[in-house]
Amino acid sequence: MGSKEMAEEEDEGPPPGWQSIPLPSSQPPAPAPPSPSEMAQMVCGTCRNLLKYPRGARHVHCSCCHTGNFVLEAHEVGLVKCGSCEVLLMYQHGASSVKCSSCCFVTEIGEHNRRPPWSVQQGQPPQPPNPVH
Repeated sequence: MGSKEMAEEEDEGPPPGWQSIPLPSSQPPAPAPPSPSEMAQMVCGTCRNLLKYPRGARHVHCSCCHTGNFVLEAHEVGLVKCGSCEVLLMYQHGASSVKCSSCCFVTEIGEHNRRPPWSVQQGQPPQPPNPVH
C-alpha cells in the first residue's frame, strides 16, 4: 500500500459501528445545586456585596474581597438605631455596643434602646441561646 492510499483510508474516519467509550471519571459528579428555598442571602461586612449561600452555613466567603463573613441566624441578631445618625443597625444579640458603619458612632446597647430580636419582629418565636461549654 502506498502512502497516498494510506492517507485516503485515514480520512474516511472510524469503521462502521465504532463509537467512543467514555472513560470513568476519577472525580464524583458534582452535587446538584441547592434549591432556592435552601439558599439564604447576606451583605458582605467589608465590601457590601450581596452574598448568596446555603442555608445553615456558619461562614460565607466573599468572592469579591475575600472576607470571611460570620453568619448570624435571625434569633441571634439584635436591632438598634444609631445614637448619632439614627440608621437602623444590626448586631450580634448580647453585644454591649455597636459601631455605625455610616458615621462610625459607637452606640451603647441598653434597655432604653434595645429592640426585640429580628426573628421576633418577623413573627417567629425566639430560640433559646446555644449553651456555652
